[in-house]
Amino acid sequence: MNFRLALPLVLSLVSAPALAFVIPTPPALDNKSSILIDFASGQVLTDNNADMPVEPASLTKMMTSYIVERALDSGRLKETDLVGVSEHAWCRGSSNESCMYLPLNGQATVIDMLRGVIIQSGNDASKALAEHIAGSEPAFAEIMNGEAKRLGMKNTHFMNATGLPDPAHITTARDMAILARAIIKDSNKYYPIYSEKSFTYNNIKQGNRNALLYTDPTVDGLKTGHTNAAGYCLVASSQRSSMRLIAAVMGTTSMQARADQVRALLNWGFSSYESVTPMKAGTILSEAPLWFGVADTVKVGLADDLSLTLPRGKKDSVEAKTRLQPELSAPIAKGQVVGEVVVSIDGKVLATQPVVAMEAVEEANFVVRMWHYLKRFLTNLF
Repeated sequence: MNFRLALPLVLSLVSAPALAFVIPTPPALDNKSSILIDFASGQVLTDNNADMPVEPASLTKMMTSYIVERALDSGRLKETDLVGVSEHAWCRGSSNESCMYLPLNGQATVIDMLRGVIIQSGNDASKALAEHIAGSEPAFAEIMNGEAKRLGMKNTHFMNATGLPDPAHITTARDMAILARAIIKDSNKYYPIYSEKSFTYNNIKQGNRNALLYTDPTVDGLKTGHTNAAGYCLVASSQRSSMRLIAAVMGTTSMQARADQVRALLNWGFSSYESVTPMKAGTILSEAPLWFGVADTVKVGLADDLSLTLPRGKKDSVEAKTRLQPELSAPIAKGQVVGEVVVSIDGKVLATQPVVAMEAVEEANFVVRMWHYLKRFLTNLF
């Protein structure tokens, strides 16, 4: 089944020659790796060595905060729960690590420590929360790796909750973008913390190290990282109108460089692409023929929004093809995958999305089933 997506078009009252829009070359950046993705569709707009293993430094704390946020959302943790500070978690305030400056053997609430992780990049808060959730930091690292696998972070392995150097502690720019997308999508209640510019604890005020929060009002997260081996890293997200982009740069040479490079990626992405959702979840695409059911057809459609990231000026060129599984047979469960929608522009596939049954159809009685067997046999015969 082929059809052209009904996308809104703005038509000029006066006919004029169409302007052929050419996407400019992505900015050339001096880093170890980088990536730019669209939040809604997950589509990669540009990347440089996006799957190269690199040290994440304090970007690690994005996974630490994500796990804490999920525990809060599930009710396993409460914001007011008190978390103790062991000697292992306690930060001595050396120049080699960032700290929330929690007192040794003291306590702080989960929500304060979450802010300490996200805004102040506190190693002490990260370790204390890890011990509180899993009993020890190594046990918490197992949870981190389980979450990474669940999210599809294929080239990431965590050894600790902080990002302190370890030969086996690695990630990629692509995996960090995947994690950022999950944080924004799944931690809706707590995501605003990533845009807070400062946090004061124990009478010590510390500013957020994400410089873009101070210079670009469309940027609302996420996290910086730095070690001598990792270089200067930044994962940031920006929303302009209805479009949100996520950029990750790894291994730049300075704080200024990481901010400039992310800014360049975001500006290029917003000027070159647009995000559209031509079909919403629940859209019925057709009624598919069905064998052996109490009904001869089943309504099929989309369980999730169909979101696309398109080169600007290409909305009217989008085409979609629905491919259904051959000879669908009852019983069919509501939500069962029965095919896919393939979206393309000028023959180039942009995205695929499952097509599901929008209703359940029970198996027919014996007599009807026998009639369908005979009917199908004769149809295939001739």
